[in-house]
Order: sequence, then C-alpha cells, then structure tokens
Amino acid sequence: MAGLSVLICDDHAEFRASLAALLVGGGEIDVVGEAADGAAAVEAVRTLQPDVVLMDLTMSGMGGVEATRRIVHQSPHIGVVVLTMVEDDDPVFAAMQAGARGYLLKGARRAEIVRAVRAVADGEAVFGAAIAGRLMRFFEIPRPPRNARAFPELTAREVQVLSLMAKHLHNPAIAKQLAITEKTVRNNVSSILSKLCLTDRAQAIIAARDAGLGS
Repeated sequence: MAGLSVLICDDHAEFRASLAALLVGGGEIDVVGEAADGAAAVEAVRTLQPDVVLMDLTMSGMGGVEATRRIVHQSPHIGVVVLTMVEDDDPVFAAMQAGARGYLLKGARRAEIVRAVRAVADGEAVFGAAIAGRLMRFFEIPRPPRNARAFPELTAREVQVLSLMAKHLHNPAIAKQLAITEKTVRNNVSSILSKLCLTDRAQAIIAARDAGLGS
C-alpha cells in the first residue's frame, strides 16, 4: 500500500511541520492536511477524507478524545492513531472507547509511525510497546467487584446529580428537584466528569445507566 493520505492534528505548529517532513520523506505517505485543534480536525476530515488521522489528545478547545469520537462517528472508515505525550491509563482507554485504533507516544521512530499508519489504514489496531505493556498490566490486575454504592469517588450529592442525569434531566430540572442552584448543578457535573475521567454528559449517562443509576 503506497501513497496513504494522513491528516496531522496537533496544537504545536513546529511539531506538525517536523512530523510532516518526517513522514513524507519516504514517499509512501502523503500529508494532505494539518489541524491545530479537534474541531479543525473534524472539519478537515469532512473535506479531505484522509486514510488516517494522527491525533494529539491535549489541545485547547476540543480535545483529541472528543475529536476522535466525532471523526469515527461521521467517517468510520477513517482510522485514528493517537500520537501524544500522555501515557496514563485513563486517556488510553478514553481514546480506545472513542474509536482510536492506534496509540503511540511522541518520540516514536518514523518506522513505527509508518507501520502504525499502514496497519490502521488496513483495519488493524496498533499500540506502541509502552502502551501495549500498560494494557497488558491493566487486564492482568484483578478488578474488585463494584460495591453496593456506585462510584465511591463521588460525593453523595454528585451521585444524586448523576442519577438524575441518567434519567435525562437537564440542569434546570435537576436544580429544581434537589432545591439547589443551576450553578451548583453545573459545578457538580464538571466534578463528576473529572472524577470519572469522562469527556461529556453522554458518557456520564452511559456510565450511570451501566451502574444501575437512573432506572
């Protein structure tokens, strides 16, 4: 497979330029576009339809996880490879849940990146050695069964808010039912998303329903 088209999404212009120069040197990859944030990447995918998107995670505005989710939803045939400095477990799994099919750390050699681009374009999933090791350790560790109280990291109030979110209530209705202000509800929602490492309200609702809340 030659001439694979790639879109680079990263908020550092110098990194985008150096990565593009690195990739096009061998002639087997065409960098068809660049994007400085997730929203720009989603729009660029609509018009350019690249084979693969190389996606950073931490960017101002729309982050890489949400951008990946939107890209995969609108163009499921396009592969997304995360290329980032972030190697913590939560971002790895958030990116996988969003539909990323590859996860490499910045600093990966050109051959590794090209191999990942080719494999993902061919429908495979590829993870760098460091990330693959983390995945293996994650699944090797026995996970304790969920206790009777779902999401013990949340406060009692946050569990109440999450339960009402799971019933598809919006902030004004939640505020009215709990007799608190809408600002307090917004603060609780932000805290819930942060503590549970979720990116948006939809993910929170899914997690809550899976845990039996809101039924």
